[in-house]
Amino acid sequence: MNAATLASTFLAARDAAGRLPLPTALMPGFSLEDAYAVAEAARTLRIARGERPRGYKIGFTNRSIWPKYGVHAPIWGPVWDSSLTMLGGTEATLSLAGLVQPRLEPEIVFGFARAPRAGMNEAALTACIGWVAHGFEIVHTHFDDWRFQAPDTIADFALHGRLLVGPRVPLSAFGDLPDELAAVNLELFCGESKVDEGAGRVVLDGPLTALHLWVDAMAAQVPRWPIEAGDVVTTGTLTDAWPLAAGQQWSTRLSDARLPGLRLRVEA
Repeated sequence: MNAATLASTFLAARDAAGRLPLPTALMPGFSLEDAYAVAEAARTLRIARGERPRGYKIGFTNRSIWPKYGVHAPIWGPVWDSSLTMLGGTEATLSLAGLVQPRLEPEIVFGFARAPRAGMNEAALTACIGWVAHGFEIVHTHFDDWRFQAPDTIADFALHGRLLVGPRVPLSAFGDLPDELAAVNLELFCGESKVDEGAGRVVLDGPLTALHLWVDAMAAQVPRWPIEAGDVVTTGTLTDAWPLAAGQQWSTRLSDARLPGLRLRVEA
């Protein structure tokens, strides 16, 4: 099965909120290169039907969850105008319509004021950032029971479902951005119960470090995917990914007062 055919199959499953078999099970030898070729074909199809890329998600940057999911290196994929919500405050409502086995991930999100390029040092990359925010990525998968290998997740839109971005904090509000974001502690609540906690440093030693590594890695792996001024990039979950169900109310509390916590109500 070629990349274009497989991309069409995944896009149809996404549109129908259906399930799919694993490409790695159907096609022994299905590789990361094969998976990014499928992702590129899917990106082309989505643009052709009128969707607009708005940035990217980086996944599996939290090393502590690698053994649980069997993926041991970061992945990435586009974020779309159809999946991105820039919140006007700290509260949001999420409909589960169109999502398959959705889970919640609290993350640190960046907005680019200028386009970065591969090979920049961390200081030059920081100068390209316009704002920082706390957000929720809703990840989901068309594979049963969240069982897959890394190439499967890349072909499956890098598991991206939705991205909700909270209040944007200008870069000028931060001093030592890498260390300050690495030091952020986050508590995750479902209702009144704390279910998890994490820190910025678990994301490949810090969200800015994850961003830096991704810029270079994507340029090498998928050189035709541009990073542009105005793009939004979310850098990976600070906790485990938690299953979502209608009626739940989720919230976060962060140690850095510049990044307010978010509240999310989940509806069917």
